Amino acid sequence: MKTKIILGLGYGDEGKGLITDYLCQRSIHPCVIRFSGGHQAGHTVVTKNNERHVFSSFGAGTLRGVPTYWSKYCTFYPIHFFNELAALLEKDIQPIIYVDAMAMVTTPYDVFYNRNTEKINQHGSCGLGVGATMTRNVSSPVKLYVKDLFYPVVLKNKMEAIHKYYQQKTNSKYIFGDLTKMLDLFYKMNQDILPYIILVQEKEFFSTILHREKISEFIFEGSQGILLDMDHGFFPNVTYASTTSKNAMELIDKYNLSKPEIFYITRFYQTRHGNGFLSHEHETLKYLPNPNETNQFNIWQGIQRCSILDLELLEYALQTDKEFSHGCKKHLVVTCLDQLIGKIKAARNSKVGEYENVSDLAQELNIHFDSYLESRGETSSTVSSFCPNTSVVLE
Repeated sequence: MKTKIILGLGYGDEGKGLITDYLCQRSIHPCVIRFSGGHQAGHTVVTKNNERHVFSSFGAGTLRGVPTYWSKYCTFYPIHFFNELAALLEKDIQPIIYVDAMAMVTTPYDVFYNRNTEKINQHGSCGLGVGATMTRNVSSPVKLYVKDLFYPVVLKNKMEAIHKYYQQKTNSKYIFGDLTKMLDLFYKMNQDILPYIILVQEKEFFSTILHREKISEFIFEGSQGILLDMDHGFFPNVTYASTTSKNAMELIDKYNLSKPEIFYITRFYQTRHGNGFLSHEHETLKYLPNPNETNQFNIWQGIQRCSILDLELLEYALQTDKEFSHGCKKHLVVTCLDQLIGKIKAARNSKVGEYENVSDLAQELNIHFDSYLESRGETSSTVSSFCPNTSVVLE
């Protein structure tokens, strides 16, 4: 049983969908596991036929027929799931998704509360209620799980409790008065998606189902990036999730899976969508913007910001994850090299250097990597793997 983990080294948008698709292509009977974040992910996969899909509620191997396990660490939003399911079915894709019974459910109340507080706080939230859902489930007795969605009387009573929870939290009984249409959609869409969900318990999945389905490889698809981690990022502009390998390693250790290889991803430049610290924004970044960029302007996060790479922050992210992944094989993945003009620019403190290639850049990180991967486009066919210190392409 092979195990691989995909992590972003920055603030998200590094190319996790691309590398998940790439690894699924090279695997036999894989399963993608989502182990952090939730439906706010936007992991883009582009096929060789130029078919594009942005994955939020399904693993990024779905276009290849790879099943997804949606773990208890992730939020689940029936409205988002419905919309993405409809898009996949329209492409004649029949997704296979196992959803943990204890995954936390986002409701229109959580989304509405998130968006109203974001107008005040301006933390750079994507406005999809993930943090509000996590806070409600972890820090209060008012909880809602995926298993509850299958029992209308349970769902109705718990939704009423969530409504009261936010009324008390906001000291207003009128704040949710305009949510009637959204709540009607929530209940209707929930009923429509239930036949497509394979509800499982965590232990059942890892002890029984994976053997029955002859799954031979797990690909753990991370969300966002390590610099947004709730414990290791720059508060308050963080996500309410562990974006390191922490959750994945907990599952791997708990069920005695094989020691994983970890694929750490960065673009050849930094990106950040939303407010918060982004180093070296004053430096000139020469690149060709992607006209099909997934993360475009939105009213909650604004524009996507870009700057040159920061070697100190790359090292920080790698060392942070070493706390959970000591002894694992490590691969450095640099994406979007088709957008590069000239050499790769990267800074350490105030000193800016230029690097001919990924190998030269990696030498500056004081980390041992077992291989380097480069992508020069949006499809998995543009990904190449190299041995360190050589130009030998790996099969």
